[in-house]
Amino acid sequence: MNTLALLSGSLTLLGAIMVITRRVAVHAVLYLVVTLLALATVFALLGAPFAAVLEVIIYAGAIMVLFVFVIMMLNLGQPDREREKEWLRPRIWVGPALLSTILCAELIYSLSTLPQQTDSFSPLSARDVGLSLFGPYVLMVELVSFLLLAGLVTAFHIGRHRMENR
Repeated sequence: MNTLALLSGSLTLLGAIMVITRRVAVHAVLYLVVTLLALATVFALLGAPFAAVLEVIIYAGAIMVLFVFVIMMLNLGQPDREREKEWLRPRIWVGPALLSTILCAELIYSLSTLPQQTDSFSPLSARDVGLSLFGPYVLMVELVSFLLLAGLVTAFHIGRHRMENR
């Protein structure tokens, strides 16, 4: 199990480095999805399956959809036809595909070897998380939503001004 945790951690680190070094925004988003999935695997291996599921649903799901929406809305760079031809080349998608395959294999293996839970502690339920998020932390949840909205509006205005200057 330690080997799997080290592999997941190294995939998380490698994916994060690839996010930072990519010049094309779509490629960076693909590597960010891989990084978030690897982090979810680390959470699952550490015995926090609920945190792993939340990581996949919220970050790798909802937040990545928002990022892809902003990238599509801005439509910066090359014309669409040339960009789509470039995406079809294997050198573009082989990295994220390889990392995702390793993560899926690791996750399947780790889920098949998980020991059964004991009743020595009470598991955290979705209700408990919801009560915490919308109870004492409701202000922080709303601030994060406003921050995401401000980022979306800012990206739209920056992209619109760049397109007008061309």
